[in-house]
Amino acid sequence: MPDRRAAVRTASDTGEIAVRPSYADFDIVRIDPAEDAEEAASMLRQRPEVQYAQAAYRVHALFVPNDPVYAQQWNLPMINMEKAWDIQPQAGSAITVAVIDTGMAYENATITPTLQSFRSRNGTVYPALGPVVIPYSAAPQLVSATGSSRIVAPYDFVNERATPLDFDGHGTHVSGTIGQLTNDGIGTAGVAFNVKLMPVKVLASEWDLLFAGFTNISNVGGSDDDVARGLRYAADNGAKVINMSLGSSGPANCATNPNQNDCSPVIEAALRYAVGKGCFITIAGGNEFEDNVPPFGVNPTSVLAEIASRIPGVVSVAAVDRGKNHAYYSSTGSYIELSAPGGSERGFGSAGFVRQQTFDSNLTDTFLLSPSEFHAPRFDVFGNIGYIGTSMAAPHVAGVAAMLMQQGVTDPAAIEDLLEKTAIDLGAAGRDDTFGFGLVDARNALRGLGLAK
Repeated sequence: MPDRRAAVRTASDTGEIAVRPSYADFDIVRIDPAEDAEEAASMLRQRPEVQYAQAAYRVHALFVPNDPVYAQQWNLPMINMEKAWDIQPQAGSAITVAVIDTGMAYENATITPTLQSFRSRNGTVYPALGPVVIPYSAAPQLVSATGSSRIVAPYDFVNERATPLDFDGHGTHVSGTIGQLTNDGIGTAGVAFNVKLMPVKVLASEWDLLFAGFTNISNVGGSDDDVARGLRYAADNGAKVINMSLGSSGPANCATNPNQNDCSPVIEAALRYAVGKGCFITIAGGNEFEDNVPPFGVNPTSVLAEIASRIPGVVSVAAVDRGKNHAYYSSTGSYIELSAPGGSERGFGSAGFVRQQTFDSNLTDTFLLSPSEFHAPRFDVFGNIGYIGTSMAAPHVAGVAAMLMQQGVTDPAAIEDLLEKTAIDLGAAGRDDTFGFGLVDARNALRGLGLAK
């Protein structure tokens, strides 16, 4: 065995290998490559004439996307994405993420409905427009210039067809957080920007209803049976991560409430089925800012978030604002497991929003205009739009999970365990009902696998 003390003594006493370079107030001591640099530095620190000694560390450039709006995406540096991208530049390229939502703007189309007179949520009657032609385009930062090859097995359970076009913008925004094309010099960035995306539509927007001929637009959203079908479909068609930025009302604390029929066993069974097929699932924690305590039925908790806490591999996600504070709207309770950026306008204004590419709502939400101003929408103009909500928080965790899957962690329960153990603790020490186990940290999660950078 080499004499390490002799090596260090030689290194510090011989001018040939202890060198002071220009622009330095320190000496560089070179040791045999077979020696341990940390141990050598420790020995040198014991010498009275040595002020300090350290091993030389490698430095490298952090990957910072060139997307011009990235500077406004405070949410991605908050979860340490730049260092995570350095560790895994491929950013989830082998993984399919299903987005169970309002659909996705993933292809070009022309919509030709006949718009009848309808009644708004507040009872206002709007005029019929008759046959109209509505332009529709794919979001440029979700689909590459070469086409939609990253889109896998799309399906629409609202209209029972294979084209789950988004007529709301929510699903497109959520998809962008997970997998927006990145470092392409336009718009915004996404967490796992090389994943494949599976849009699964289970939520109807106002335009879904109007295009289908309904005359009342108050019944937006979806049903638990469609959500359950969407989960099973995603699991059977190759998804390995599923994001559900949606909620379902029902009595609080389904685990102990005697009325189990209101706790959506159909969705719980579908969640367990998907996890059994190897899917990790993220669910929005809810925007009701309530505590999961009696009396049950008052401001009901999101049933889906509560079910998540009972299934290893399914995670409910709370929201934090730009200052890492509890977002004022984010629900609290024993079912909250992780936190992620959801944004807030309070204290930050529009700078506190989570920005992704989606439709310009000034051109899509024309049903909010007065009846005299009402006109057909268009879905071919996009902006880097700011949203807030736990719907925005959950896809951050989904994107990080996809990167862990890319790294070879295929057990959903193991992914949940790793994300929780490597989260940044916020609030009360340890797990709490506001932040769960803390703020998801992409770099910490990857380093938890022994990947150093």
